[in-house]
Amino acid sequence: MELIRVFIVEDDPMVSSINKQFTEKVTPFKVVGTSASENDALEKIKELKPDLILLDIFLPNGNGLNLLKKIRQESIPTDIILVTAAKDTATIQETLRYGAVDYLIKPFDFERLQQALLNYLNLRELISEHADVSQEELDHYNYSVEVGGLNTLSSLPKGVHFLTLKQLLNYLDSQKNSLSCQQIADALTLSKITAWRYLEYLVEKGKVEVALEYGAIGRPTKHYRIVR
Repeated sequence: MELIRVFIVEDDPMVSSINKQFTEKVTPFKVVGTSASENDALEKIKELKPDLILLDIFLPNGNGLNLLKKIRQESIPTDIILVTAAKDTATIQETLRYGAVDYLIKPFDFERLQQALLNYLNLRELISEHADVSQEELDHYNYSVEVGGLNTLSSLPKGVHFLTLKQLLNYLDSQKNSLSCQQIADALTLSKITAWRYLEYLVEKGKVEVALEYGAIGRPTKHYRIVR
């Protein structure tokens, strides 16, 4: 699989390092450079020609929104995901008008960044594999499909993301036996609390059923399986 080359624009060194680690956990993304200022970032982007930029708005020397505008004005062929604490609607609307493919508001977890990156990967693959794209294919990219019978056009609750939900449902569908929350979390490399949140959401929606397994001592353990 061809690498997707990523450039990070972030003034906080610790946040930049964390975002780099998060990004490179997702195949096939590779961080090829970082910058903490508008002018320096523009020069490095011209030199490195990244496929994707993770762009902060608030910079000590310059502004991420100005950088986005310059990138578009100079027709630099790169895509942008905003990763920022800026959450006023005017800023969000302006960045979307300039072609940002996603907007992550700090603080966010790994799963949300993973969702943004995989969504971007799906779009790249869709475009590269087809000379023409159908409405159905675009709708699939935009999540207007059902996942395990759940209509993803309706908003998912806070902390529940499309791709993780799909991953969990696919995993449960492949299992013959019911599993504990810890077993599911370990298999999908999720935290136990994250797995529990998704499982309880799916139980509420009637897509997963739960049974109590009693041991010799202590509280019973919940075991989950997909409703067939």
